[in-house]
Amino acid sequence: MPIRTCTVSFTDSEGLRHSIDVQAETVYEAAVLAIRGFQNHQCGPGPGARLDVEAREGSVTHSVTVGRIRNWLESSAKSPRDMVLKERLKTILASTNLQ
Repeated sequence: MPIRTCTVSFTDSEGLRHSIDVQAETVYEAAVLAIRGFQNHQCGPGPGARLDVEAREGSVTHSVTVGRIRNWLESSAKSPRDMVLKERLKTILASTNLQ
């Protein structure tokens, strides 16, 4: 899968929309990288937040909850590449307060 620029956004409990651009190969990778970026700016999403992921080049938007990302990270890897990706993303997510 090619690396794409993705815009990830969410609306916080006060109705403010936050967005960040990341470089990622998958929706889940984009979401985890965005969570880290949001945390770095003290505006991280809560566990029930819905993240909208817009992959540029054809502009497709995907929505995924933080809880769904956590479930995917904890599920069995389907390939060695998937296992490596999940471990890397778990390490990134562990550095946020959404562990």
